[in-house]
This record gives sequence, C-alpha cells and structure tokens, in this order.
Amino acid sequence: MQKSSPPFCMPPAMEDKGERLAKTIAAAGICSRRDAEKLIVSGKVKVDGKTISTPALNVTGKNIITINDKIISATGATRLFLFHKPRGVLTTHKDPENRKTLFEILPANLPRLISVGRLDLNTEGLMLLTNSGSLARNLELPSSGIPRVYRARVFGTIDHEKMAELKKGATVEGFKYAPIQMTLDKGEAKNNFWMNFILSEGKNREIRKLAEYMGLKVSRLIRVSYGVFELGTLEVGKINEVPEKILKEKLGRFL
Repeated sequence: MQKSSPPFCMPPAMEDKGERLAKTIAAAGICSRRDAEKLIVSGKVKVDGKTISTPALNVTGKNIITINDKIISATGATRLFLFHKPRGVLTTHKDPENRKTLFEILPANLPRLISVGRLDLNTEGLMLLTNSGSLARNLELPSSGIPRVYRARVFGTIDHEKMAELKKGATVEGFKYAPIQMTLDKGEAKNNFWMNFILSEGKNREIRKLAEYMGLKVSRLIRVSYGVFELGTLEVGKINEVPEKILKEKLGRFL
C-alpha cells in the first residue's frame, strides 16, 4: 500500500528583527547615519515614548520614533531628484561661516533630502538628491562602479607624459588613483581649453589635483552626468524629479 505524503505545513513566520535605529532614521532622510547616532547619544531620540541613549537598538515599522518629540515619517516610496548646483554653493545643510548652502536654496515643498556625494564650493553641475539614505550610500560607493563625467575648463601647458601616467593609474599626493579616462576638446586654444574626465570614485578636489599634476589650473568645473542621469538642459538652480518608473528601471538593483 502506497504511503500517503505528509501534509504540507506552513513554516512559522520569521520574526521581524528590524534594523538599527540610526539606520532607520537615515533611511527616512532625516540626516546621515552618523548624525543620527549623535542625536541618539545626546538623548534627542525616543522610541515608543522612551528616551534612547545608545544606537545599539533595533526597531521595526511597529515602533514610534520621535526626534525632539516630533514623529519621523516613514520613507514611503524612494524618490530621486536631479539638481543643477550653482557655483559658490556648499553641499551641506548648515555652514558655520554662514555661506550659502545647497539645502537652503531648494524649493520649500520638497521632502527632507540628502545628497548623493558632494560637489565642492566652486564646482557646478548635476547633483542627485534622494529621500533614501540607503540609496544614497549605494550610489556613492566606489564598488558600485558608477561613472561620473565632468567637463573642466583648464589653462596652462599640459604635460602629456603625466597625462599618460594618469590614464594608466598613478599616485598623486599620496593617493593611488585608478586609471582615469580623459580627453581634450579639439580645436581649442593651446593654453586654454576644455577637458573631459570620467571618474568612478570621488576624492576631495580630485579633478583639480589631477589637473595640477599635469601642469594645469582649473578655472571652471561642471559635472555633466552621474551614471545614466545627465545634466542636459536643466537650468542652474532648478530641480526635476526622476519618474518612479525610470527610477526602478535604471536603479532597481540599488533600491
């Protein structure tokens, strides 16, 4: 007599262990994870009405989290914006020297956003802004291999031997650079011309340092693309949201 198969039983539901409190705050777009940890340690964060003093706590969607007694909103759908950063604007929320900051000049009707990486004070061009801390981190990581394309107006006499070194990978001021893709615009004046750089990681003042290594000075620097997203005709100081469908198509693996 053939034995009947044992009845199928649903496995017990896995317990939702949640995620670290600071990570949850960062994912809500409130601040960076590091700053969230500082808020927790300073006693400004409560979970279910209880003040938390250590970041070593996991929370779930069932917990009520407040910062300075204000409930933080769930992240909801991940959103991404393209912003044309003007020159002379800092990529930060506040500046102790009271210089103009990126987040001060954004429209007031936007959600709390964080930047994907930074552009220095005198660099202009495309910036990605998102309400998701995890997406920002994923897009910033050098391991993501996402290319950033810059156009630099430079002047001086270029050292072609050093340019060849950089194209193969070289050490500049103690930093080891991976091979750099760069081209010169044709038909430009001999000592004042445009160059194009393609980088996959962002070190502080990287292009300016590379240009100086080749005997050049940068007079203008513009980021024209970040991965699949391009500056295009977006006007200085303007911001456009990436449609949800495009976001999922282009960045699905990072969401």
